[in-house]
Amino acid sequence: MNNTIFPCILYNGDARKSADFYCGIFNGKITVETPVVINIELFGQKIMLLNGPQQEKNASVSFMIICDTEDEIQKYWEQLKEGGGVLMELDSYPWSKKYGWVRDQYGVTWQLFLGEKASDQKLVPTLMFIHGNNGKAVEAMEFYTRIFPNSDIGNISRYKEGGETGENPENVMHAHFMVDDYSLFCMDSSSDYEFDFNEGISMVVMTDGQEETDYFWESLSSEGGSEEVCGWVKDKYGLSWQIFPKQSMQLINDSDQDKVQKVLQAIMKMKKIIIKDLEEAYNS
Repeated sequence: MNNTIFPCILYNGDARKSADFYCGIFNGKITVETPVVINIELFGQKIMLLNGPQQEKNASVSFMIICDTEDEIQKYWEQLKEGGGVLMELDSYPWSKKYGWVRDQYGVTWQLFLGEKASDQKLVPTLMFIHGNNGKAVEAMEFYTRIFPNSDIGNISRYKEGGETGENPENVMHAHFMVDDYSLFCMDSSSDYEFDFNEGISMVVMTDGQEETDYFWESLSSEGGSEEVCGWVKDKYGLSWQIFPKQSMQLINDSDQDKVQKVLQAIMKMKKIIIKDLEEAYNS
């Protein structure tokens, strides 16, 4: 299982509560806990929960759970919808005997799907390309698979000509792709939602050294993307990525809190993470 790429969900101080909530539903566990960062493991996959500036989460990035039985779906559904809301009713659809889309009490959306897994991942982040991005799902998959090694585009299902959805039949209804052996799904939608990609849910890339950090930083922010602060970039579609060298995480997790604070203060002044500058701060 690839744990060098994983999603990050932003919270306004309630990351620990949500960690308990998700671990309880999906039989997961907390693997790292600090006042700012909590890492959880669901189905053997890492998710980072980050306490930071409030940013409303939305369905432009959702999480698909591939379930084995209808009972499994029903169990997740009842717990996730409590205090949340239903986006698509749990029912039988042409693409699945049992499927539903739900928003939980923390604003995170989940698609529960009865069917075969496209890889060994049970939990798959799903990107929705809307507004100015509508119709660009294939282009985006090509962009991401050019950047990441060990990547390829899998099955693509398109909307039907004259279908009830009113979608362009050239657009993607559902597609699977891999970036460095990590599974993602994507889709196009012409619906006029009041949201789009934002920092509420981002993707983390743990890099090995400065050269790899530079490569992903420059590649993902290219062609109209933007360089943000503290290791964050937005790609040309507006999806947020955190590019963090593994070496920086080792410094942050040090037992000497004075050194950790110096490293964190250095990160706050950076855009792209510069490992040698963090090491200098650590040793100062």
